[in-house]
Amino acid sequence: MAKMKTKKAAAKRFKKTGSGRIRRGKAGKQHRMMRGGKNPARRRRLRKNDMVKKCDEKLILGLIPYA
Repeated sequence: MAKMKTKKAAAKRFKKTGSGRIRRGKAGKQHRMMRGGKNPARRRRLRKNDMVKKCDEKLILGLIPYA
């Protein structure tokens, strides 16, 4: 059987943790971070990673089979 191909866009966005969950970055931190955009508390919250919901994990694991 042929190897499954990894979707490179998904591989750049998601990482698998040691416990097997999928980690993702938070949305909303590409632009307008300073001067009238987002306040410092919000910028600190956006720095942290978030976990993918349980219902979406199976779909994402199909995109990154060797993660």
